Amino acid sequence: MKYSLSAFGAGLVFGIGLLISGMANPEKVLGFLDLAGAWDPSLAFVMGGAIIVGVFAFTVARKRTLSFLGAEMKLPANKQIDRRLMVGSLMFGAGWGLAGFCPGPGLVALGAGEAKAKAAIFVAAMIAGMAIFELIERSRRSA
Repeated sequence: MKYSLSAFGAGLVFGIGLLISGMANPEKVLGFLDLAGAWDPSLAFVMGGAIIVGVFAFTVARKRTLSFLGAEMKLPANKQIDRRLMVGSLMFGAGWGLAGFCPGPGLVALGAGEAKAKAAIFVAAMIAGMAIFELIERSRRSA
């Protein structure tokens, strides 16, 4: 139960942060990505803040075997940059640039009712992409 409450609290703070920062607004995100046009650099501060928090959090996490709530720490171990990572990153970036959403902000925008139709289409496409990936992975493992 304590893990569920802490996950809910962390998700709530994350979602509110996405709304306040403008990350759940696809027009603001697309303005940030439009370097050749009317560039809006404000999300660079959001990104900088996230990097600072992430560096601190991962520095602390690497020194621990248990989380602050007592759960086992499971940090990524694979440091290999391969074709799958590159293709996935390119697809993620292209989707972000076309839609103005990435997964977290897309779900927040859908839940908040912002850009409702666009967020719903994005989330549906995201779920479809996840399902297709899962089918491909299962067929790769069984082959």
